Amino acid sequence: MSRALITAPLILWAGCNVLLAAARAQEGADLAPPSPFGQEYRIQVGDELGIKFFYNPDLNEEVVVRPDGRVSLQLIPEVVAAGKTPTMLGDEIAGLYSVELDQPAITVLVRSFSGQKIFVDGEVEKPGEFTLVGPLTVRQALARAGGAKETARLKEVYVIRRGGNGKPEVLVLNVAYGRDGTDSSQDLLLQPYDVVYVPRSRIANVNKWVDQYLRRNIPVSFGFRIDITK
Repeated sequence: MSRALITAPLILWAGCNVLLAAARAQEGADLAPPSPFGQEYRIQVGDELGIKFFYNPDLNEEVVVRPDGRVSLQLIPEVVAAGKTPTMLGDEIAGLYSVELDQPAITVLVRSFSGQKIFVDGEVEKPGEFTLVGPLTVRQALARAGGAKETARLKEVYVIRRGGNGKPEVLVLNVAYGRDGTDSSQDLLLQPYDVVYVPRSRIANVNKWVDQYLRRNIPVSFGFRIDITK
């Protein structure tokens, strides 16, 4: 048999392997977990804020977010601060001051943080309320709660977060990925007053469940507005 006849099948076999590897790589990319959620800090009731005006320093203020989530500043109406990021609040304040100032360049700084807590519940060994000190991820919160039970559905962990105006927002995370620590894309960095719930089975009507769950289980101090449309 000639060398050319032997070489041709080898080239064809190698080419098929390359195509198969590329297809598998693409399939892996399609199955990869989603990118991390945005994790910029959101202002809470009791936080102390510094409002800095670059071109009008005489308007600089230090304010504390009131229990109703608002702050009072000179020359403009009261502004809802709780639930917004410093960037969002700075942009809103700049818009309000644009009537009074030619260049309302404003930065919002969080000077100090209020007493902050999270709540971990569901299929964990020691559910309850925990003080949030420094950065804490979902997996770390589960560890604080004694770890997940064998019955835990880690592919569908719910994080209920207080959004704008106190309305709850729900994030669904698959923290079963990379339990060896090699994949942290779903290991969300928690924010103050987040509720982490580990279910035993899949929850069909999430909105209805969140409404009922928050009413029955979460302290009033967490500040959720329970008016979800069922």
